[in-house]
Amino acid sequence: MPALGPPPAYARCVLRITDARTGQPVDAAPVRRRLTRVEAHVRGRDPGALRVLLVADLLVRTLELGGTPVWPLLTGDRDQAELRADGAALGIHPFEDTRDVGSGLGESQVVHVLGEDATSPGDGVLVAVAPVHVEPDDLGHLEVRRPGQPGANRTDPAVLRLAFLSCPRDTPARLDKAALAEAGDTLRRWRRAVAGWARQPSRPVPDEVRARLRAAWEDDVDVPEVLRVLADVEASSELPEGARFETYVYADRLLGLELSRDLGSPE
Repeated sequence: MPALGPPPAYARCVLRITDARTGQPVDAAPVRRRLTRVEAHVRGRDPGALRVLLVADLLVRTLELGGTPVWPLLTGDRDQAELRADGAALGIHPFEDTRDVGSGLGESQVVHVLGEDATSPGDGVLVAVAPVHVEPDDLGHLEVRRPGQPGANRTDPAVLRLAFLSCPRDTPARLDKAALAEAGDTLRRWRRAVAGWARQPSRPVPDEVRARLRAAWEDDVDVPEVLRVLADVEASSELPEGARFETYVYADRLLGLELSRDLGSPE
């Protein structure tokens, strides 16, 4: 089984994000406790737009975990109601409409998140999101299953979320039946494991594991590395089950996969 290994030799106390304009890392919240505006730019409703919303959601979650107040905004030309409903099903925090933008909010930073078809704004930090490639035969499987809808030909939102999270945001995402099946298998296994670990006495998240998780999500929101840490925790024979449970719950504050959903369910 893979060893957890030592924590990185560095640790960041603030989120650093790569600015696509310059290719250089910048502070997403340069002034402590001052507002950061995260603005998602989409043209319509499609898998690429969902990916942009998810990346923006990850930025919002990371900033909030660090104690930074965040103002999430959404711009778009069409299908806004449907896109917001898809986002809600995917566990994405609500975004406000830019028509409500006011003044005097004391912003210290503006972060724009956009895909390849969106217009680049003229100010703030730019976070570019690579496109989503879907074969025509698989497109129907990427329709988000909302609460109350039948499941036929629609994907469990948490499975789709994990499939997106598994791919770095600057790498084109190729989503097909195989990728969704792998994400579904992982999600079911982790939820079963978390439900089982919860039956044991709780233990704190080990310091070295917490350091690896924070280093990953505070350094350019490296979610694939967060997932690798969880895989190492799952495979380690050295960690108490109570510590594994707390680790997964802690990481899920960023991931938003409802990993503790099956607590109390029969095996």
